[in-house]
Amino acid sequence: MARNIQAIRGMHDVLPDSTPHWQYVERIVKEVMSCYGYKEIRLPIVEKTELFKRSIGEVTDIVEKEMYTFDDRNGGSLTLRPEGTAGCLRACLEHGLLHNQIQRLWYYGPMFRHERPQKGRYRQFIQLGVETYGMPGPDIDIEILLLTVRLWRRLGILDHLELQLNSLGTTEERLVYRQQLIEFFSSYPEQLDEDSLRRLKTNPLRILDSKNPKMQALISQAPILMDFLGEQSQAHFAQLTQQLDHLGIRYTLNPRLVRGLDYYSKTVFEWVTDKLGAQGTVCAGGRYDSLIEQLGGKPNHAIGFAMGMERLLSLLEESSQLPEPQLVDAYLICVGENAELAGFELAEKFRKELPDLKLQMHCGGGSFKSQFKKADKSGAKYALVLGEDEIIAHKISIKPLRSDHEQQTVSHEEAVDLLKKVLN
Repeated sequence: MARNIQAIRGMHDVLPDSTPHWQYVERIVKEVMSCYGYKEIRLPIVEKTELFKRSIGEVTDIVEKEMYTFDDRNGGSLTLRPEGTAGCLRACLEHGLLHNQIQRLWYYGPMFRHERPQKGRYRQFIQLGVETYGMPGPDIDIEILLLTVRLWRRLGILDHLELQLNSLGTTEERLVYRQQLIEFFSSYPEQLDEDSLRRLKTNPLRILDSKNPKMQALISQAPILMDFLGEQSQAHFAQLTQQLDHLGIRYTLNPRLVRGLDYYSKTVFEWVTDKLGAQGTVCAGGRYDSLIEQLGGKPNHAIGFAMGMERLLSLLEESSQLPEPQLVDAYLICVGENAELAGFELAEKFRKELPDLKLQMHCGGGSFKSQFKKADKSGAKYALVLGEDEIIAHKISIKPLRSDHEQQTVSHEEAVDLLKKVLN
């Protein structure tokens, strides 16, 4: 017997019992984005490999180890997008969306990274991204954070998340700090693990982000980036924190917080939780003004964030904040051949007059008893029964399935009025 084909490791199915939870979160995301005047942009899944080499950097784990890259038939190199920021910025530059304009954008869809699969980290994962352009001051930083706070409140998980803040300063300030880090960590080569020794040559700031417990004592003694910031960077960060204090938004200053990509500057942030083990970062972002010039655009300003939806769904599940979905409101049982023909017409009448009604009509035959069992199993609140007697009388019977109320036989118009109450 042939072996069944299974899904690719690290790429998982979202089964019908879980999709209502995804739809619930997606609906709230769309409502929050609309509430702040953010517009959706839809981007290709595949981009030219050069885009990510120029934006992320060739000497990074993502480009060197994690990207799904292949040659197309024309000899070009293409890559399944590992993140959304570069593609969004490419689209804005290509279509002239940044010229003398302010943009507030969001996108949603699959990203791909060849990492070791574990809970909360997959090779294909769904990501929500928000990107804004053309606004230099800390006011847009604050709006971005307020947007995330509103999203957490709507989802009921604000109390399970902590906002961590830091400033990476300008590129010039960070270069000075980078040299100080190299000199500091080079003095303790015996205390550096393999990853840190490699990062010492490529991206020493990432050593501060090490999760190795044996490295933490050394990292705590390293120079702090905030000490190397100039007046402008310090003023930007001070305005941000003062406004957050005024608005009552709680946060923690984390001087070791760095983003994994070199194009970040000034404000960086993460929303973290202690409910998901090692994969505790739910949302992360910051400013990336310099990336626009890296991709050929004129000097401009940008800040955004991204969050993995699988991790967010896991947090909602751990926090018991996923509502029980009502997949079916009513289940139509048809007994007899004539009833089946009349049932289609009546079901369409109900759907037309009650567009929000989730009405499932029985298909596949079976006895009245077996149909009733399927009606009950569907989770519907009511069974609608259409038999020969109901057809002759131009009526339908309605049987409550989740209460002790009596079954009643009513006209089609009365049935519509009764079903309206189900939706209220």
